[in-house]
Amino acid sequence: MPRALHHSRPSPGHPERPERLTALRDGIRRSGLEPRVELLAPRDATREELLRVHAAEHIAAVAATAGGARQFDADTQAGPHSYAAALKAAGAVTDAVERVLDGRLDRAFCLVRPPGHHAEADRAMGFCLFNNVAVAAAHALARGLSRVAIVDFDVHHGNGTQHTFESDRRVLYVSSHAYPFYPGTGALAETGRGEGRGFTVNLPLPAGMGDGEYARIYRDVVEPIGRAFEADLMLVSAGFDAFGGDPLAPMALTASGYSELAAVCLAIAAGAAQGRAVFVLEGGYDLRGLAASGAAVMRALLGDPTPTVVPTGRAIDPLIAEYRRAFQPYWPILRG
Repeated sequence: MPRALHHSRPSPGHPERPERLTALRDGIRRSGLEPRVELLAPRDATREELLRVHAAEHIAAVAATAGGARQFDADTQAGPHSYAAALKAAGAVTDAVERVLDGRLDRAFCLVRPPGHHAEADRAMGFCLFNNVAVAAAHALARGLSRVAIVDFDVHHGNGTQHTFESDRRVLYVSSHAYPFYPGTGALAETGRGEGRGFTVNLPLPAGMGDGEYARIYRDVVEPIGRAFEADLMLVSAGFDAFGGDPLAPMALTASGYSELAAVCLAIAAGAAQGRAVFVLEGGYDLRGLAASGAAVMRALLGDPTPTVVPTGRAIDPLIAEYRRAFQPYWPILRG
């Protein structure tokens, strides 16, 4: 965590700031959960691990910022310690995957910074330098896993993660996100390429969706597809920017809603993955929302009872029907 806190503080008022991690950690501590978890220091990602996802030129460009600064795009900056923090972020997730696969941990929650799911193979974007979840998924495949599931409930579409695996049927990528919205990708018709067609599942959402709507979508669409895929490992891009009041997003989730999302992800992981799951922090810029929602997800990871969320009924039937029409050809389970 200290390296993550030293990652460049962008310009004043920038939402991706060190206080995000402090708030999340404080929320877990105030909820009385910290004594029940094992705190682990992250390791650096290796060059070999990064090269499975990123071009050598991109790795060199990020490395060149060490001790200096660079503006990659209008949103994405690096400062003197950002490269070190990015290595720790990707390394933490990869290390968590190793520990879970080796049986040293049941599951993990990686509180990392900078986030990762927007980072493309050859460029930084959207506050992200290296794609932490993609690096970890590629590492799991390199270790011999046959199928890895990634669920991304950040309010922004994870363009970098999708593009990394959209031709690879070994990786199921499911993303629920506001649309149309930054970064402009993630349309319903984006279902993968070549042999990977059908293994990219985008669930674009209109603004204003809250706990009931998310619960319905995750129970009726995400969970059946996830169970049918029978992944050996569940990775979760846990973005908390769909929280109501987040300054960058138009959604209305509460901490109870995030408990529900975590519960669905863990229900999927309870199948072929035998409970093996790694959750990874992505976005979330309302500090109070981060604290409350992060603690709610941690409770779910610890196996505590989660609040009951009643799925929304007929109001979103047309949206559910649209999802079913798009994915029934690939996932017959949705025909029921």
